[in-house]
Amino acid sequence: MQLKFILTLLCFNVLCSAQDNIETKKVQKIIKKFNHQINDEYAWLEDTESEEVKKWVSQQNAFTQGYYSAVKKRVSNKEIIRNYDMSNSGSLPVHMGKYFYKFLSKDRKKSASLFISKSIDDKPVEIIDPNKIYPEKNVNIEGLTPSKSSNYLAYQLRINGSDKKEVRFYDLNLKREIKDSLLNSKSLKIAWNKELGVFYMQNVNQSKFAKDSTFNLYYHKLNTPEKDDELVYDGSKNNSKFKYFTTRNYLYLLEENEDKTKTTFYYSDLNKGNFELKKFYQNNDDSFEFINYYNGRIYYSTNKFNWGEVRSFAINNKEDDKQVIPQYYNHLLTKTSFTENYLICKYKTNEKSYLSFYNYDGKFIKKIEAPFACNINIVDFEEKSNEVYFVISSYTAPTATYKVNIDGNNEATPVYTAFNKQKPTLFPLDYFTIKCITYKNRDNIDIPITIIYKKGIELNGDNPCLLEAYGGFGIINGPKYDTGLLHFMDKGGIYAFAEIRGGGERGKNWHKKGSGINKINCLNDFIDATEFLIKEKYTNSNKLAISGGSHGGLVVGYAMTERPDLYKLALPKVGVYDVVNKFDHTVGIYHYEEYGNPNIEEEFNAILKYSPLHKIKEGINYPKTVVFTADNDDRVPPFQSYKFVAALKNRAAQKRTILLSVNKGLGHYGGNTYDKKLQERAMFYDILIDTLMR
Repeated sequence: MQLKFILTLLCFNVLCSAQDNIETKKVQKIIKKFNHQINDEYAWLEDTESEEVKKWVSQQNAFTQGYYSAVKKRVSNKEIIRNYDMSNSGSLPVHMGKYFYKFLSKDRKKSASLFISKSIDDKPVEIIDPNKIYPEKNVNIEGLTPSKSSNYLAYQLRINGSDKKEVRFYDLNLKREIKDSLLNSKSLKIAWNKELGVFYMQNVNQSKFAKDSTFNLYYHKLNTPEKDDELVYDGSKNNSKFKYFTTRNYLYLLEENEDKTKTTFYYSDLNKGNFELKKFYQNNDDSFEFINYYNGRIYYSTNKFNWGEVRSFAINNKEDDKQVIPQYYNHLLTKTSFTENYLICKYKTNEKSYLSFYNYDGKFIKKIEAPFACNINIVDFEEKSNEVYFVISSYTAPTATYKVNIDGNNEATPVYTAFNKQKPTLFPLDYFTIKCITYKNRDNIDIPITIIYKKGIELNGDNPCLLEAYGGFGIINGPKYDTGLLHFMDKGGIYAFAEIRGGGERGKNWHKKGSGINKINCLNDFIDATEFLIKEKYTNSNKLAISGGSHGGLVVGYAMTERPDLYKLALPKVGVYDVVNKFDHTVGIYHYEEYGNPNIEEEFNAILKYSPLHKIKEGINYPKTVVFTADNDDRVPPFQSYKFVAALKNRAAQKRTILLSVNKGLGHYGGNTYDKKLQERAMFYDILIDTLMR
């Protein structure tokens, strides 16, 4: 055992020595824009299929694994996290049409299979095992869409983590696969034409990291080859975005022009069979935001009301426009669901969320509140019994399912089945202190922040702390249960999540004030959260780690390069670091509004100032950093991480450890099996605890 440990250390030291002298390549790309000339020194790392880059990535992974092997000799939390996971009761099956659908793992080293049952209490029956379809690939099932009568099921396979998915079909009556397979889909949505076929968005990218090409809507008729699919709508000419759905034998399509100043509505009578799209309405208000079409009316909201409202107009009479649900100040409307008789609105406040039920005239019916610091979401509504099923989630307790009848004043009751048995919580409900408060940023604006720690610990400014944020695309974040985080907090760690501008937690204006030309506000809010935690004696700069994923990776990359003195450890995941180069790849062409338009001089200059890769300076020793990515991430390409790591490492001043961890054969969401996800979480928390608590 001792010999093995010594050999591990020797290998690690050799790797350390090798990594101190990363080979500097000749400049392969010079970006000349406006008054700037940018030498892209690590452009060679964009050629991910080259042997040179593959070798470099393998070396980085070996270096990281050598480091992590040494860490595991001191700290290993994998089995603790696994045992914590086993205490979860699990989730209920999802009800769609005639059946209940549930994913279950037969082998934790493989992807989950899809099971169905006819009732919530029936024993589920396996219908699709993705591991048998592609036994040599990392594959999982997503995007279940049953046909209207539940005769068929369309489902999507995410292969090796790619956003470009394969659509397949299953006959629910005959319990067998249909031979059809759509290989070029990048649809978030599949829309059925009765029981005959589906509408989907087609992607024609030949290279996985090329600019996205998902502009066309196609129709696929069941039991026909993909090459015969019919083009229904061509958005490639003007790069327009569109939404589509089918209802009551009609296809509806909403086209938004590139600068988002105009929305055009089209429809097609599916009974005619030719899918001719006819224009029936055009909205020239750039604040228009479509919600749904229901029973002859378009439901929408506008950006004029920051906290969210619901309006509607008759599809054949725009003058019949009315407000259905008004705005409620400081109560953010985050989602509106439609049932036969009810509009169900989900609201978020600083401290919790709740559901409000209305009829279609806007009359209030019932309110269901989540407990303090908890999130609430609908999972099912039974029209016959008038019962709503919903889940409550929090940072400190696993997701629990409840049901309540909309009629009367009856209390909600927990829901368990023979396959979803009740289990005790890991910790008493009052074991942790949860604060939902605000801090003042440099502009004297109140920024919401959630802070959690074990009750009774002394706030003496010397506590290990993990700070996270997302801050992009108007996304509204809610509590996420993570057993690894629970273990960190049980050991005395403090967790904080800052709802910085750029997210959507305080309404539409909150997003605008942290995006585009205002992106710097979002990034500075995060640094201000750091200084607040230190000032208020939650932690200090030698005990503080930061993390965030995707857009949150950008936030972390900016913070550690702007204020390296504030942080002990940075743990960014699948982040954007070379913002200057982002728009030339995958979905970057859709993100001018979020990051700034590189074709406008003022906005390009702003991008260059906050882009983490371009902020790295020669003479600074940046915090210890572990950058996580995946080699098949076609949303945020892995070379964003490669270039950032290379630039950090290849400087004489960098003495603190810089690591790159690359998931092989996976994408933006990481592991596709329980064991792989467990491995990822264990590595994250092992390094976090070893760095801050040793």
